[in-house]
Amino acid sequence: MQISEAWLRELVNPAVSTEELVEQLTMAGLEVDSVEPAAAEFSKIVVGEVVEKEKHPDADKLSVCKVNVGQDEPLQIVCGASNVRVGLKIPTALVGAVLPENFKIKKSKLRGELSFGMLCSEKELGLADSADGLMELANEAPVGTDIREYLSLDDNIIELDLTPNRADCLSVEGVAREVAVLNKLYWVAVNFDSKEVEHQDTLAIKVEAPELCPSYLGRLIKGVNPKAETPLWMQERLRRAGLRSLGALVDVTNYVLLELGQPLHAFDASKLTGGITVRVSKKDEELALLNDQTIKLDGEALVIADDKQAVALAGIMGGSETAVDDNTQDVFLECAFFIPTAIAGKARNFGLHTDSSHRFERGVDPYLQQRAIERATQLIVDIAGGSVGEINQVTNEDTLPKRPAVTLRKNRIKKMLGIEMAETDVEDIFQRLGMEVTSNTASWDIKPAGFRFDIAIEADLIEEVARIYGYNNLPSSSLLMRSELGKTPEAVQTIDRVQDLLVDKGYQEAITYSFVDEEIQHTIAPDDVVIKLKNPISSELSVMRSTLWCGLLRAALYNTNRQQARVRLFETGLSFVEKNGVTEQKKMLSGLALGSVQTEQWGEKVRKVDFYDVKADLEAVFSLSGLEVEYSAEKNHALHTGQSAKLTNADGEFIGWLGMLHPTLEKKLGFDTQVFLFELELEKVLNKTIPSFTALSKFPSVRRDMAILLEESVSAKQITQCIEASEEQAITEIQIFDIYRGQGVEDGHKSVALSLQLQDFSQTLTESEIDAIFSRVLSRLTQEIGAKLRD
Repeated sequence: MQISEAWLRELVNPAVSTEELVEQLTMAGLEVDSVEPAAAEFSKIVVGEVVEKEKHPDADKLSVCKVNVGQDEPLQIVCGASNVRVGLKIPTALVGAVLPENFKIKKSKLRGELSFGMLCSEKELGLADSADGLMELANEAPVGTDIREYLSLDDNIIELDLTPNRADCLSVEGVAREVAVLNKLYWVAVNFDSKEVEHQDTLAIKVEAPELCPSYLGRLIKGVNPKAETPLWMQERLRRAGLRSLGALVDVTNYVLLELGQPLHAFDASKLTGGITVRVSKKDEELALLNDQTIKLDGEALVIADDKQAVALAGIMGGSETAVDDNTQDVFLECAFFIPTAIAGKARNFGLHTDSSHRFERGVDPYLQQRAIERATQLIVDIAGGSVGEINQVTNEDTLPKRPAVTLRKNRIKKMLGIEMAETDVEDIFQRLGMEVTSNTASWDIKPAGFRFDIAIEADLIEEVARIYGYNNLPSSSLLMRSELGKTPEAVQTIDRVQDLLVDKGYQEAITYSFVDEEIQHTIAPDDVVIKLKNPISSELSVMRSTLWCGLLRAALYNTNRQQARVRLFETGLSFVEKNGVTEQKKMLSGLALGSVQTEQWGEKVRKVDFYDVKADLEAVFSLSGLEVEYSAEKNHALHTGQSAKLTNADGEFIGWLGMLHPTLEKKLGFDTQVFLFELELEKVLNKTIPSFTALSKFPSVRRDMAILLEESVSAKQITQCIEASEEQAITEIQIFDIYRGQGVEDGHKSVALSLQLQDFSQTLTESEIDAIFSRVLSRLTQEIGAKLRD
């Protein structure tokens, strides 16, 4: 928000410099982004009046003018502007004047005619980016007066970056109130005389959605002059606030918005059919807006309508079909209070953001409307004339915001801020902030003003005291904290340890957006019900991820496209899936690997990473927690059917997935090499099995090897599980050390060589005991999985 310092000082003028004022505002929470001069540097430019005008004898588009600048004789100045005429008062640059960008005015000769100066436009004074002609001044402008003095250009434009909770300062009055409190000054709000009612004509008003619009005021002003010129002082204040002049009627509504913080709208009454209705829009109802955009309403937005159609998007923008123009004679002036939640987000839904929606979204004083419409009426009549009608007001007291008193305990100020303040000083602060204060024995009951939507709890009141007292004035002290070290449960592995291990394995941690491209999300996990964002940053970040693979694959592709042939990435983060209408969030550990197993070297040949390399990395992660994981061949849409595995724990609970990216997806996403992925539920990975001590046997161990023939479909896990199920206490370790396929082995079968480590805790095993164990194990393998001892 931009405000003129001179305008601000008309309401409250503390004895501080601009720099001190800016510091005060910033430290009070109204951060000042910048301070710029209201006009560029220029000198020796005065108010001039054209007293004579003759056509240039040698140029059709030039005029030779006599200009009164308050000197003994009028100056002869050659001018090419189309709007130059006798009696016109304009800024006149004298010989020796310096215009913006160091442009110096000298005596010159144009087509044989002497020129002793220059008549200026707004552009030449640096007041506008473009201009169609000379800058026309008011008829009462005093000739010879320095233009900087006349237009009060020795001013500064202060740009404030207000937080959403300080909507009360989105006006000059609001900022003036803050400045007065900070400097312990009393101030008086803008004073004006309300216009007398001259006719009883009005438009019927009906509010069908009082829960969204508790208060709506309208007034008919008849017989205005639509071509009336906006006073230069108002144009300048609008310009310094970043608004251009759009005609007197619109300028007044913009001016009141800046002055008081209350948006208003002016309808051409002759273009309205019947009365005014405030209602919720109809589905697919169309509305042509002032910005030449036609929108299709969604059935949720609040609109202002007449008996025929919607004529304005409530609290956001008016419609073009009922806008005032140069033919407007009668104006229907609207001023309303809309509940912030009724407007919040609606403008963005239609790709809009206006000064009006900016204020209504944050909250406007629900008791300001009467004063604002009276102020706008006074300005319209003073500038454009007209006959004033009665104010038609429809207010629902039940739906107007109620501001209950907030209790502030007196001892909390000392405890929270570390300062002792007299009770009278505290009460003075809140009273000057416009709040009602009731003092009790140990507390105050403080009722916030209507414009302070941000005051709801005790902490808000303490913040107000700190702001006004001055954050820089609060005492500083070293904090003393007494605490005990938290206990870390031994049964939970730390995520840091898992991350360190993956880094040791050559992976790099990545952090990707939780928002992903809907197309990529659907490609990887088409069966997941995703959560769509209502207002996405871009189409590439439009849904919440149900798998971390979306971001990791995109990051890997970004790297491979930049000559990174070997990529190892992992990420810990949340996945989001909607189940039965409820959003389910899970902490996941995901990763990928592509390229060679080792970095390029001379000691080993280059070998591409495969399924078992990544499986080994996961086994290392599982070993940290002592987690026993079973791998079963299962189908996953994103993974290659022949190289994918579903991971479960010993209780059969799902842990995650491991596999190679499906070749179709590999090609679609743009990879030119195989990509291996894993994704695990982090909570189950971190559940740690607490190790327990087992006594060591003092008797020697014995190793026995066997080679068995099995069908190709039998897995190593089936072999080890079968042997473990035999419950032979002497078997302490099972190790598969060779697999053979080829000559001497029937097709569809394989030879598996394994070793059994035998050891007893009570004796040394005899040969016969070892043979008996060996025989029982072989017999069980034959019965359970069809194994045969290989000759």
